[in-house]
Amino acid sequence: SMSQQLAISRTPLREALKVLQQEGIVELIPRRGCRVKELDEQELLELFPVMANLEGLCINLATQKLSDADMKQLEKIHARLEKYATNGSIDRYYEANREFHTTIQNLSGNRWLNRISSELRNVLLLARHRQLTFPGRLQVSLEEHQKIMQALRKRDPDAAQQAMLEHICSQEKILRKEMNNSKTLAMEVSA
Repeated sequence: SMSQQLAISRTPLREALKVLQQEGIVELIPRRGCRVKELDEQELLELFPVMANLEGLCINLATQKLSDADMKQLEKIHARLEKYATNGSIDRYYEANREFHTTIQNLSGNRWLNRISSELRNVLLLARHRQLTFPGRLQVSLEEHQKIMQALRKRDPDAAQQAMLEHICSQEKILRKEMNNSKTLAMEVSA
C-alpha cells in the first residue's frame, strides 16, 4: 500500500490526499484509491494567463525591494540555467527554472501571492516540463530568462513584469501549438 511505501500511517496520508484533491492534482476514487488528475486542454489554457499575471506581480514586487544579496542568489541560479541549457539537460534546467521562479515568488514578500502561485505551479508542473522538450524551446526559454535578468539588474519592476508575462505566455503558445498538432495527427490517423 502507499502508506507502507511512504512509511507513514494512513491518517496523514489520507489528509495529504484530500489536500491534493482540493488543489485539483489527484482524483479520489471511493474504495479504489486515487489517481493523478489530468487537466483537459481548456483547463490548462485557462491557467496560463492567471499564472502569467501572478508571476508578473511577484516579480514586480520582488524587483522593488531586491537587495544585492537577492540579486546574487538569482545570478547563481541563472548561471545554472545557462549551463544546463548549453548542455541540453532538460531535467536539470527544469529544476533550476523552478528554483528561479520560486525564489522570485519568495522575494515578492507577499505570502498570499506566494501561496497561490505555488499551488498553480504544482498544477502546471507536468505541462511546463513537457514544453521544454519541444524543439528549440529550451534555448527560447533561456533567452526569455536573460531578458528577465536584464530587467532585474536594472531594478526595473515594470520591465521585469513584462518580461515575465511574455515568458509565461510563450509557454502557453508552445503548448497550444503542440495541442493543435496532436489533434491534427489524431485526425489523420483516424481517417
